[in-house]
Amino acid sequence: MLEHKEHFNRNKVRVINWVSFLVGFSQAMVIYVLSTYFKEISGTENVSIFYLASYAIILLFLFNLHKFTRILGKGRVFLFSVLAKIIANVFLILLPPAPWLIVILIAYVIFSGLEWANLDVILESFSKDKISGRIRGLHLTIINLGFIFGLFISMRLLDEFGFHGVFIAALILNGVIFLNALIGFRDINEVFTKKLKSIELLKKIFRRKDIFSIYLVSFSLEFFYALMVIYTPIYLSDLGISWGNIGIIFTVMLIPFVLLQYPAGILADRKRGEKGLIIFSLFLMLATTLVCFFTNTKEIFVWAAILFGTRIGAALVEILRDSYFYKKIDGQDVDIIGFFRTAMPVAYIAAAGVSAIWLLFFPVKAVFLVVSLVMVLALYPAFRLPSNK
Repeated sequence: MLEHKEHFNRNKVRVINWVSFLVGFSQAMVIYVLSTYFKEISGTENVSIFYLASYAIILLFLFNLHKFTRILGKGRVFLFSVLAKIIANVFLILLPPAPWLIVILIAYVIFSGLEWANLDVILESFSKDKISGRIRGLHLTIINLGFIFGLFISMRLLDEFGFHGVFIAALILNGVIFLNALIGFRDINEVFTKKLKSIELLKKIFRRKDIFSIYLVSFSLEFFYALMVIYTPIYLSDLGISWGNIGIIFTVMLIPFVLLQYPAGILADRKRGEKGLIIFSLFLMLATTLVCFFTNTKEIFVWAAILFGTRIGAALVEILRDSYFYKKIDGQDVDIIGFFRTAMPVAYIAAAGVSAIWLLFFPVKAVFLVVSLVMVLALYPAFRLPSNK
């Protein structure tokens, strides 16, 4: 492991966690209804092209995150992202549904991705390796608690007031995030000083087996999220399950993220390390995703139980991935953090491209088979991870 500087600050971590809760809340308000809204304004169930365009641009942004941070500073990049989301939110509220609104939706997704990545950069600036697992575990637990509230309220608003109600609620939350970050992040404007060309950054990553292997594990997790988040709501809706009941299913589904991630982070710090638990969790994700493919029932409790099982594995991989990665770098490594977070847009681009072709020949439920295959492939880099024990 390379030596690096640490500047642990408990008070700053608390402020960041509070803002993270609000971010999770606001993003969950929108993320699970985006594919359905796109379907409504575009008239097609194959929403892959929307995500393909969105995450191609996010990839470009994240690959150059260190350049934005060098110019603006960490806090200002975050504030800019939230402000851009607020502007997009206003357009979604004021303008009637139309195909050209896809451009506004894409902008919203892009700046949501930049917002997430920069929160990571800010948190790492005040973290400490010895307790990285519990810092990241608590951080993710708080974010996902916000996600549960946001998701549940979003589905209720969608049932009662339609998409308009969801976008109004998201606007209010984004405004609250901006004000909190304006106060809480006002002195977090450290700039990134290194100047790296893209090819130099790639060489730097490929030279480090630990970083590249955990990147591939992260890619597989984000691929799982991509197809499950995009197509599970559509599939359940096609089965005839109401949005209110889908909200109940998804609320139960997200409980593992709140219950498991902090204890798993502590366990990774104290005894086991991350590698063995990551491998176990990938096997669990593989098995439960296959069950999704073979399930055709409309019973909400059956679906809640199955999706709950998929998220046990995903919740564990998510915290263990972050715990492993952030023990390898520090807050100055904005370039490496930016690259690491490109796993999400790269996975969404790959998922969108694969599913766009796949759905030309197979029904929506067949995406569960694609996800299962990716989980199998993810086991190879997981076994290659150098141990963090």
